[in-house]
Amino acid sequence: MVGKIISVSDINVQVYVDDPSKISTSSVLYCENNGKKVKLEVVELNNCIATTIPFESVIGMRKGLEVYLEEAGITIEYSKEMLGHIFDSYGQTLDDNPFNSKNQRSIYNNNLNLQTISVNADIIWTGIKVIDFFAPIAQGFKMGLLGGAGVGKTVLIKELIHNIYTSHNSNAIFVGVGERSREGKELYDEMKESKLLDKIGMVFGQMGDNPVSRSKAVYSGLTLAEYLRDEEKQNVLLFIDNIYRFVQAKSEISTELNRTPVENGYPTTMQSDVSEVEERINSTGEGSITSFQAIYIPADDYTDEAVQTIIGHVDGQIVLDRKVAENGLYPAVNVFRSYSKLIDPELVGERHYNLVGKVIAS
Repeated sequence: MVGKIISVSDINVQVYVDDPSKISTSSVLYCENNGKKVKLEVVELNNCIATTIPFESVIGMRKGLEVYLEEAGITIEYSKEMLGHIFDSYGQTLDDNPFNSKNQRSIYNNNLNLQTISVNADIIWTGIKVIDFFAPIAQGFKMGLLGGAGVGKTVLIKELIHNIYTSHNSNAIFVGVGERSREGKELYDEMKESKLLDKIGMVFGQMGDNPVSRSKAVYSGLTLAEYLRDEEKQNVLLFIDNIYRFVQAKSEISTELNRTPVENGYPTTMQSDVSEVEERINSTGEGSITSFQAIYIPADDYTDEAVQTIIGHVDGQIVLDRKVAENGLYPAVNVFRSYSKLIDPELVGERHYNLVGKVIAS
């Protein structure tokens, strides 16, 4: 035992800790609640008082419950066994497929340093002409994927996974952050039907989950992608749908912890929260993580602080337009609003650069 609960609210559980030296920020504690093990993550430590956020519902929890330390913290599978499976934000499988864990790793590990990171990456030709021409992608790129429901996002994801796996023998990771569980099930079924399931690992923090679950999904997905990059030496595709929901979940947690927000209710830590995620998406000399991050635009306001913070990290954007989809054109890319930092005469060549300019101007 490391302490006892002294107060309980929806996502804020205060714990009196006997020996603060035994725990730190991101430590995982747990207690027994009506015969069920409930886990709590430490977010603040002030002398002997630990502020924690619960993984699940706090219904039934009360003052005086004994709290223990979970030595491993939050971990997820760190082996090739994760391909073909769906995980929740805390590393537990959500599907019925047989699963034998081989190795677990903390979702907060990030072992890259400046000497390891490579910025001289090759272009990844996707085989999708509209992307290769107007918004080409390099290994390690972060691409914003803007578009609502029904504009062909899943079709694009399937094509990218299939084409890049065929040409590079690489796999993909899909992270669902605060999106509908129906969409996750549809993606799983379509991957299975297309025989692509063994090429993808999935993590979901669903819309109905609490903000703690939604915020942790990104870290779990990054850990899976890092395994493929660092251990399998692959050029990995990482899909995050929706990165804005990650910021939103962090905002909810911040509000519950009574932290003063900045304008529009976003947490003061928004810049560092987003940077912490984006800095883990990088290339090395032997592998890379190339990300496609769906970005929700609240009220179609591109000047929103959270949107601008996220866009500040991307290397380009692919905009899927409903009007293009209504004309039966897939992927429904709006070429006038899509761009890539690779559209530079020194990177793609004079001919490619000039042709893009002529098409946009015509």
